[in-house]
Amino acid sequence: MTDAISSTQTKFVVVTGGVISGIGKGVTASSLGVCMKMLGLRVTAAKIDPYLNVDAGTMSPFEHGETFVLDDGGETDLDLGNYERFLDCILGSDSNLTTGKIYRNVIKRERKGEYLGKTVQIIPHITNEILDRIQAVSMLPVDGSGSKPDICMIELGGTIGDIESMPFVEALRQLQLNVGKENFCLVHVSMVPTVGPSPGEQKSKPTQHSVKELRSLGLAPDFIVCRSKTPVEIDIRKKIALFASLPTKCVLSLHDTTNIYRVPLEMQDRQLDTLVAEHLKILGGEATPAPPPNLDFANKWTSMTRAMDNAQGEVVIALVGKYLAQPDAYLSVQSSLSHACVSVEKSLKLIYIDSTAIGEQDPRAWEELKSADGILVPGGFGDRGTEGKIEVIKYAREKQVPFLGICLGMQLAVVEYSRNVLGIEKATSSEFDPSVAGSKDEAIVFMPEGSKEEMGGTMRLGSRLTYLKEGSLAYRLYGSSQVYERHRHRYEVNPSLVSALEEKGLKFTGLDDQATELK
Repeated sequence: MTDAISSTQTKFVVVTGGVISGIGKGVTASSLGVCMKMLGLRVTAAKIDPYLNVDAGTMSPFEHGETFVLDDGGETDLDLGNYERFLDCILGSDSNLTTGKIYRNVIKRERKGEYLGKTVQIIPHITNEILDRIQAVSMLPVDGSGSKPDICMIELGGTIGDIESMPFVEALRQLQLNVGKENFCLVHVSMVPTVGPSPGEQKSKPTQHSVKELRSLGLAPDFIVCRSKTPVEIDIRKKIALFASLPTKCVLSLHDTTNIYRVPLEMQDRQLDTLVAEHLKILGGEATPAPPPNLDFANKWTSMTRAMDNAQGEVVIALVGKYLAQPDAYLSVQSSLSHACVSVEKSLKLIYIDSTAIGEQDPRAWEELKSADGILVPGGFGDRGTEGKIEVIKYAREKQVPFLGICLGMQLAVVEYSRNVLGIEKATSSEFDPSVAGSKDEAIVFMPEGSKEEMGGTMRLGSRLTYLKEGSLAYRLYGSSQVYERHRHRYEVNPSLVSALEEKGLKFTGLDDQATELK
């Protein structure tokens, strides 16, 4: 990184969405961040979620998909998981701004009298708080270098025109004024639908209205990403460009792809990386020489996508969960499995099996389960579907099918072993049956550091050190006796059962840094 680039104002790339939500803003922001990183720039990211929740920790997976946990314990929107995976960075909880966080901070300051008797209003107090948070996040090193980022990607959740996002839109308008056009780029992602009988007709009108709404709020797009199932025709792009007062080259088609990790390469094919760099004046010149491109990162990324596209052979994994109605409920697990398959040059076939169907002895669910090479039971809350998961775990143990239990999945493996091997027929978790607390049936206990009164932010959260026993499978896989992994749970294995379980063959090969929590 050249001093000329790193000493300048951090530049902001804002990604907004129009027409409908869930259109791919997160992947667009992550992918464009990858392009900037390939150009040799340091990149960070932030997600704005306009909902009133303080964080995503208390929301059902059916609402917005999984809750992504950060190193510092922040419970955030799943898009931060995409940012970390794409950009190879470690973000903090401040990288997820919500209406709840902003208003909570402003009200706390008002109660302390910090506004000196002023009437506290949306403008300037709420918008100033938003701007302060954005500026603070944009300065935090996230790549291990200790240097501040050159680019801050900001994704505005929801859809332009949503009433709850208005203060954030106004704050972004003020941000553009504060930092200047050369340090601010707005990428608007919008849907171009196809209507009528096949092959159908692509329609530009929804995007035109979306741009009109954006401009009415004081912002104009510098680039428009048109989302569709098939490539957007050049005539449609020209029409959108004319309406948005943009050159046609700044209106790009990004249609659906089976491999989201190819999106940065698709952006490069359409020269979006170069166009954004030119807009932000970071391609170099006499005053500000360009940074050297990050060829190592670019080559690794290209190799990864090529390995995914050209994988030989298939690994079939059954994911047995209970939030299957929401496709993003297990996004990080899905991504981890995909990345693992890359390392062994295989493609992933993921079978989703409802644990409730297993519990009801659905023959089709059992048939799918038995076709898998391995079984994964992920985390979750509450007792719904847990008996089905326990049956799956018993099947995996008895048939010696490779099995991984994560969080609740690991706890239920202990319950299954306690019932069927240790002989404690009614073994369970006190999460499901509080009456077993303190009895021999309590295989999984409530953690003393948790709270039963407050739900938000009261679990064991964030990155924790684990010591692995030498010679164990976990030790061989990690290649180290000390590892850091992220936690999100209120319950743990009952320490009083451990010696009996180990005598019967269930090995606990991981301990926390206080040698108390079994893993």
